[in-house]
Amino acid sequence: MLQRFSYLTIFILLSSLLLSDYGWLNFSAVIDDRSGDWLLEKNASRRAASADIVIIDIDQKSLESMNEVAGSWPWPRAIHAELLSAIAAQQPKAIVFDVLFNEPDTFRADSDQLFRDTVLQLHNIYLPSTLLVDGIGTRLADLPAVYGLQKTQDAKPDARAPLLLPLVLPPETWRGGLINFKKDADGIGRHYWIYTETQGWRLPSLPARIAADFNWPMPQGSDIRINWSKAHQHISYSDLYFDFNREKPQRPANELSGKIVIIGTAAPGLQDLRPTPLSANYPGVEILATSIDNLLHGDWLKTPARVYFAPLGLLLMLLLFLSFQRKVNTLYSGGALLLATFLGLGIFWLGLGHKQYWPIAAAIAWAWVYYWLAALFAYLAEKAQREQAIHLFGRFLDQRVVRQLVAQGDIHSSQQAESRELTILFSDIRGFTTLSETRTPEYIVGLLNRYFSQQVEIIFRHGGTLDKFIGDAIMAFWGAPMNDNEHARHAVAAAIEMSAALVKFKTELTDLGADFDIGIGLHTGPAVVGFIGSDARLDYTIIGDSVNLASRIEGLTKGISRVLISDATRLACNEHFQFVPHGSFHVKGREQEVELFEPRLNSDEVRKTS
Repeated sequence: MLQRFSYLTIFILLSSLLLSDYGWLNFSAVIDDRSGDWLLEKNASRRAASADIVIIDIDQKSLESMNEVAGSWPWPRAIHAELLSAIAAQQPKAIVFDVLFNEPDTFRADSDQLFRDTVLQLHNIYLPSTLLVDGIGTRLADLPAVYGLQKTQDAKPDARAPLLLPLVLPPETWRGGLINFKKDADGIGRHYWIYTETQGWRLPSLPARIAADFNWPMPQGSDIRINWSKAHQHISYSDLYFDFNREKPQRPANELSGKIVIIGTAAPGLQDLRPTPLSANYPGVEILATSIDNLLHGDWLKTPARVYFAPLGLLLMLLLFLSFQRKVNTLYSGGALLLATFLGLGIFWLGLGHKQYWPIAAAIAWAWVYYWLAALFAYLAEKAQREQAIHLFGRFLDQRVVRQLVAQGDIHSSQQAESRELTILFSDIRGFTTLSETRTPEYIVGLLNRYFSQQVEIIFRHGGTLDKFIGDAIMAFWGAPMNDNEHARHAVAAAIEMSAALVKFKTELTDLGADFDIGIGLHTGPAVVGFIGSDARLDYTIIGDSVNLASRIEGLTKGISRVLISDATRLACNEHFQFVPHGSFHVKGREQEVELFEPRLNSDEVRKTS
């Protein structure tokens, strides 16, 4: 399964998903939104709200302190009429209600009449309306011109929309617009309507209606992304109302002059609280005030389309693909991506200071997805390679040595063939053919298995690598795959112990003991070592003239010594053993004769073994 997978496969799959995401699915938009919410909350703390906007807050204090004069909410509209007259006397720029007046007060008709008369005298009052999801609806062509409705070329003459209009007041006072809460798919409000189009008619929002009257710059599109700030100035409704009714008011007589005055509520009990990036329960009147503030100063957030940031995600994934493909340390790649993440957040933060909202978090998140998947693949591939190496080299080396070498990175399953200085050992049973003719096959196999197990254990204990069994012969070598500067010494020590072990083994053979013997030949020289074979069958083995010479030396042991080594092997470990010379011999395939020696433990080595 892993072999069919690769870093390129991960890159192609994720790139396809990324393009689908940015093309139409938008399932990673939530990452942009949530990261943007966090930064917008931090950014709001450094942005002062406009001093030109003041909120007259129907707060909890007002609900309680006005109870004696106005009763419980909703108050008689005469209360609003009184406050309106007092506010208007200070000549504010505009008075904006964030309170609906869609139903007449049948029990206090005179109060409604006073409110109507007061509003009719003022020409800077803005009233809210809302668009419902369903209902019979108002015929849009019948709305008064002061409402600000725009008719497009596709407008249907008989179009209707279920609107909650300020029906308490006469149509000529319906200056204003919609205050509908615009929420994203996750329920959080990040935008404000500029207009809502239905059946070819454009219904303006309340902030857009104000902006149109004062010729403020208007955005392109049907909404704006709100650029949040600190809370605007709040004046308690009851404080203002009672001060206006004093014989000698104590508040400044011009505190609302030239201001945009918004009358609304932040009281929890009136339930005009909405989820925003700043809070899960943010006052609706503050959302309205911030939107008006954004249009007043033209500092709403400009947001490029998400699709423009898809190349960033692709570029980051491509760089990660190249780093994994070139086997750059995973920690370095992760550190670089972490740095890119902080850099991206920094750019996002700087952009907010310049009225720009750059949704780059999802692009970076795609890069992190690639990183973790590629890192997991790298881990699994390395683990599989280690297991494969352990399985392969376990045939030739002690398992404990293999695991240590693999952990250290000294060997792996794809190790390339190379030329090395090695010491090669050949061991063969003398007279095996005659021996096998006098015993049953089952007996011979059992005998060989016992003998091989004992001899291979000695080879492994001395750090040797088992090459193969050739019939009744053993081929082993030292110096690969692990580097061993004293491979000749270890090989000779193993040969001496193999000879000693044979003496003990022969005592267990009773009648066969006299006929069972071995010859061991060793030579030190260059050889090519590595995985050699076909795709279907590979062996970790050695080839070269040194191998042939070691085999020839083993063939010369009969009648001379159980163990013989070449002069090259003697010179490589001369100080560790005693050597008995046995003369020079002509070896097939070589013009010069080869000097052979019988190794023996010196006095120090004898003491160690004893």
